[in-house]
Amino acid sequence: MKNDDFLLQINKQLAGYRKLLVGFSGGLDSSVLLHLLTRLRTGQRPDLIIRAIHIHHGINPQANDWVEHCQYQCQQWQVPLEIVPVQLNTRKNGIEAAARAARYHAFSTHLTDKEVLLTAQHQDDQCETFLLALKRGSGPTGLSAMASKMAFAQSQLLRPLLSCSRQNLMDYAQRHQIQWVEDESNQDRRFDRNFLRQEIIPLLNQRWPHFSQTVTRSASLCAEQEQLLDELLTATLDQWQHTDGSLTTDGLITMSEVKRNAVLRRWLSRHHVSMPSRDQLQRLWHEVVLARIDANPCLQLGQHQVRRFRQRLYLSSSQQINITSQCLHWCVSEDLLLPANLGVLRLTNADGQQIRAARPNESVKIRFGLQGKVKIVGRDRSRESKKLWQELGVPPLMRNQIPLLYFNEQLIAACDFFVTAEGQAKQGERCWHVHWNKPLSKPTA
Repeated sequence: MKNDDFLLQINKQLAGYRKLLVGFSGGLDSSVLLHLLTRLRTGQRPDLIIRAIHIHHGINPQANDWVEHCQYQCQQWQVPLEIVPVQLNTRKNGIEAAARAARYHAFSTHLTDKEVLLTAQHQDDQCETFLLALKRGSGPTGLSAMASKMAFAQSQLLRPLLSCSRQNLMDYAQRHQIQWVEDESNQDRRFDRNFLRQEIIPLLNQRWPHFSQTVTRSASLCAEQEQLLDELLTATLDQWQHTDGSLTTDGLITMSEVKRNAVLRRWLSRHHVSMPSRDQLQRLWHEVVLARIDANPCLQLGQHQVRRFRQRLYLSSSQQINITSQCLHWCVSEDLLLPANLGVLRLTNADGQQIRAARPNESVKIRFGLQGKVKIVGRDRSRESKKLWQELGVPPLMRNQIPLLYFNEQLIAACDFFVTAEGQAKQGERCWHVHWNKPLSKPTA
């Protein structure tokens, strides 16, 4: 691939984007990408604002040397660089998966307003991802491998080098005398991706020279089929999904198994749940949806739980399940961001739940997990919290996710659900209006 072809391709993919955050490891791929972007900034796109981010895993003895190399390279190319140390959690997954999760979490938290993330995966990476998905028995979603553009952290993730082979990048780097670092762990064949890269793909390319290119085409076709299914099933999913994100099971019962599984996958995807296996979908159907009426069925899907309540399916993340110990102090002149992606609380002029205003000696707190007896406005006596939630139709999985508003240690309200007798605004008394802005149940991108 010629130099001008590289620049034309990158420039075309960056149409409409100006602020770029580049994942920069210092390796061949990201070095070529960053060099291309700086050339583009010097030429056709002087409006580009480029930053680089280096994730410091600290697991390789050479990690500090790589940091120094990245700092030197970015200084030469006049690109601001941010070094982000991360800790790996390898308890549930291997080191590869833990490192990837840590990288993308760091990327998501360091994107600024209107900035897009660029990573340097190429055609050979795409081939490896496709074969790994094939090994796992994935369907079209998994075989779609990596998209050249996708929603990410309220922004976009772009992979502008996906149509370029590693040899293309090597040739470019040598022509421009680019220095890069080599991670010797990439030679360790114990890792599946390295085994494919070192042993299998070279043989396939030797037999069929354009194998990686045709695999990329197959992945693209799978992605097209998934996009078509998304378009065809969106209306169906919208019809049966409620504003709180729950899914009515009545509609699923009338569908064929194939359509039902496709709808369930898209519902889970909307809530950012890892794609379930066929066996997990079967368990979801038989153990949760078809469980006896008086049961309280639950299925664990990675970091999420699925439960059924009154013919609806509800999802909750492990973060949302484990927040009952938290106590937030709320300065009501400012919005309060709730934990575990539960949204935002704010005071409004009129729109929202009406309560009495806090007195000068009362602090405002938010807690989770209602306990004991509660007397609410409109009831003549107190009720146990469990009975109260049942009467209000709140599913067990959601009860600990409802913000509870306290003045000092006195419960005043459960946001959007009830106000206690102690929180009721009396005639002539100053009042507040509390609005709970919940997260959207659909993807925002």
